[in-house]
Amino acid sequence: MIEILEEILKDLPEDKISDACFEGANIVLYTKDSKFFLNNEGMIKDIVNKIKKRIELRPDPSICHEIEKAEKEIKEIISEEAQIDNIIFDPQRSIVIIEAEKPGLAIGKQGENLRNIREKTLWVPIIKRTPALRSQLIENIRAVLYNHSDYRRKFLNKVGERIYQGWLRQKKEEWIRVTYLGGARQVGRSCIFLQTPESRVLLDCGIDVASDEHAYPFLEAPEFNINELDAVIVSHSHLDHSGFVPYLFKFGYRGPVYCTAPTRDVMSLLQLDLVKIARAEGKEPIFTSEEIKEMVKHTITLDFEEVTDITPDVRITLYNAGHILGSSMVHLHVGNGLHNILYTGDMKFNKSILLSPASTLFPRLETLMLESTYGGKENTLPPKHETHEYLKSIIIETLKRKGKVLMPVLGSGRAQDIIVLLEELYRTKQINNVSVYIDGMVWDITAIHTAYPEFLNSSIRKQIFHKDNNPFLSPIFKRVGSAKERKQVLEETEPCVILATSGMLVGGPSVEYLRALGDNKNNSLLFTCYQGEGSLGRRIQRGEREIIFKNGQKQEILELKIEVHKLEMSDHSDRRELINFVNRLQPRPKKVIINHGENSRCLDLASSLHKMIRVETQCPRNLDSIRIK
Repeated sequence: MIEILEEILKDLPEDKISDACFEGANIVLYTKDSKFFLNNEGMIKDIVNKIKKRIELRPDPSICHEIEKAEKEIKEIISEEAQIDNIIFDPQRSIVIIEAEKPGLAIGKQGENLRNIREKTLWVPIIKRTPALRSQLIENIRAVLYNHSDYRRKFLNKVGERIYQGWLRQKKEEWIRVTYLGGARQVGRSCIFLQTPESRVLLDCGIDVASDEHAYPFLEAPEFNINELDAVIVSHSHLDHSGFVPYLFKFGYRGPVYCTAPTRDVMSLLQLDLVKIARAEGKEPIFTSEEIKEMVKHTITLDFEEVTDITPDVRITLYNAGHILGSSMVHLHVGNGLHNILYTGDMKFNKSILLSPASTLFPRLETLMLESTYGGKENTLPPKHETHEYLKSIIIETLKRKGKVLMPVLGSGRAQDIIVLLEELYRTKQINNVSVYIDGMVWDITAIHTAYPEFLNSSIRKQIFHKDNNPFLSPIFKRVGSAKERKQVLEETEPCVILATSGMLVGGPSVEYLRALGDNKNNSLLFTCYQGEGSLGRRIQRGEREIIFKNGQKQEILELKIEVHKLEMSDHSDRRELINFVNRLQPRPKKVIINHGENSRCLDLASSLHKMIRVETQCPRNLDSIRIK
């Protein structure tokens, strides 16, 4: 660690650098010399080419203009036409974030405005697009990061020291193994423990929301010691992959959590909702908002295809998984070319309504860890146009008979797919002007979608960039923000569509709506997502029609008369897409480990892949350890 900083500093003039530190795997140099900050005559670039690490030169905070003065100067440089919405200063790191409705105008021709801001204020400007919908959560996360800016700087430096200080453990031989602490032959509580001679890394740490008895990962496994954990990588925000991460902080973990920025934001929201639901049901939550705040403080966000070291012998790159906003496949380069692993998390190998298909091109690949949610022989989804027609027909028929359509949705992913579909049906006059009520976290997560358009596919991104075409801003969508407003929706005589969490009818407002609407045959219940084993949604799908609801100490029995439908669409790959994905991978893996699927589907997919492409396949059970090198 000391050696790499010394290597850098010896190639720079002695009096130019006031501080040298790490921000994770990146190296940041601070200077009190304004002329050197503005023009270092290519010295930094030469060092980057020499040591092959990312280095950034910033002004020392002591020479930056005062915040009030800098804000005034920024507003003078950037024209009013850019419509600056917010200016946020991070004094510890000499960075200023400028939110504008027209970021192109804020940047200026060939970055002219950015150069002027650097010259006149001695701050490092970062331009971001103002989200079309305001998200209180994003603002709260920023507040946590900026209020703890000094802590963040020290934390990121500590992460860098771990990466660059060399080997701590005694290296005896070259080996890699993974232990399944959850998510093996099941959908839920995904948690995979990666061990190398030097590193201890968790891939996801989720819960099974549909299970009371086996909800959490096996962190009591003898291999796992939280005090030795180097890093956590979260593939995406769904609770079965991220819901247990704050628990790690409850028990003392203070290391980094790697994910994309949208994943950080959405998983924080889902975790807060988990706490809220537990308290509403009179249960003690497994963690509190304080642990979620600690998680945010320790999260390091990465863009797709941004390469970063996370320990001395593990380098990761996140690739688009095509599943939900910010979802990523994790490519792990272990050792100096020792082995390359791809963990898909949940993935979709087809262009969806919102996202581009999962990536298939990687620099190197030996072992693939592949999900199998829809990996069974019978798991083939119908064409998209058939699904859209089916959705349209259910809505039209239900509205005709003056009924209400209840659609339990996952807060992130499916809900936004449905929103865009409904807006398209309305815009093309395929359904009449109907109110679509959005309840639960869906509204906030939709706002997060508008904050990160770069993670969406090109067609949706273009629509978001033009306010008049933004599907999320359609007048048919109405937010339900309280129990009082929920009651008004239920009392309304006009037919309507209701999107509500949770998607599996496990707590959340969707259960309240079902309780009120379930005994009316004019209404429709339309399932839009996977229903976990043991969930109320799965039981209804299997034909259960007498539902027991708790009312304090009493129990109420509801006889379901509502029409029940299932929309055959998914943000997961079906069997055909999974096989196509493996066939299209470059390079072809030598081993495939199947996870995240019901027992029969895991075994079926593993058997089929082995026969088709003659590759070694395995289906581990929970607590199985596999040596992969």
